[in-house]
Amino acid sequence: MKKIILTLSVFGLLACKQQKTALKFLDEHVVKDSLVIDNTVVGGISGIDFYNNNYYMVVDDATNPRILIGDIIVKSDSIQSVNFEKVITVDTTSQFTKNHVLDLESIFVDKGTINLVSEGSIQYKKDPSIFEINVDGSFKSQVEIPSYFKATSKAKPKHNGVFESSSKSFDGKGFWVAMEAPLEADGEEPTFHETQSPIRITYFDNESKKATKQFAYQLEKIDKPAKGNVNLNGTTAILEYQKNHFFIIERAYQSGYGSHGNVVRIFKASINNNSTNTLEIQSLKNEQYTPLKKELLLDFSSVENQLTDGIIDNIEAITFGPILQNGNKSLILAADDNFQLYGKQLNQFLLLEIEEK
Repeated sequence: MKKIILTLSVFGLLACKQQKTALKFLDEHVVKDSLVIDNTVVGGISGIDFYNNNYYMVVDDATNPRILIGDIIVKSDSIQSVNFEKVITVDTTSQFTKNHVLDLESIFVDKGTINLVSEGSIQYKKDPSIFEINVDGSFKSQVEIPSYFKATSKAKPKHNGVFESSSKSFDGKGFWVAMEAPLEADGEEPTFHETQSPIRITYFDNESKKATKQFAYQLEKIDKPAKGNVNLNGTTAILEYQKNHFFIIERAYQSGYGSHGNVVRIFKASINNNSTNTLEIQSLKNEQYTPLKKELLLDFSSVENQLTDGIIDNIEAITFGPILQNGNKSLILAADDNFQLYGKQLNQFLLLEIEEK
């Protein structure tokens, strides 16, 4: 009996020591409009990764796909400057790039190789893709993707709603790629009422370069009243910050609100023993499954009064920042300003603190 009581007490102590993750907004830095480096405009930042003391930022510009390399200087827990130092132009003359639409949305760098994620063009029957390039921008290799993601599949991926974000795995053995919107075979796009709106987050093994597991993540419904004809919500960025634990950014956008049309929230999502591996499921509508467990960590509406003109812009990028003065880890987020094509937007960079309580 004493042994049983002792064992239960140990488990009780372990349960009490489980850490709770929180995110705290620290600072914002806005890069001026129309900044030019190497004869290209700075903007359209859709993905970011930190590698070898540099930040790699992918630019969403199908006419001139490119990567910005630079540094983000953080001092006294604030962003002092964002410096752009080099541009890598993605070679569009290879057979692969000729056959694909390079709607680049995410980037991660591993062992000196740059990995890019593209949504392709579903309406023009061009598949989404994951591919590697060399540091000079030349094509290196392509990653095989499950057939239901392809443009002409029966699962019917949504145009501009396929591969939107990626993350190196926490253990360094692979990487994750997430969709922005559900496949039609899986569920509805989020609306003002509760829907089944799962997106798929797929793990690819570094050695085989093939998908080996996958999990569903349920998107939130839209909360603000409609003012225009565009009302959508989707996943724009992911980061595995601990093994099987992710920061996931959901960005709702609604037209009719001008520069205030975005609702941006960061959730914690976790894989546990009950999470269903959906890799071999062709249609989530027709199967029972358990999605990732999720928890809201930060809604940027709560800090809008600390942002330029009260705007939270089109946040599409997340990566680890430097260690802060108190020893906590930080996050760097960046917005895609769409090159100001749809009205006033910001080249917005945000600094967050990761708190473990």
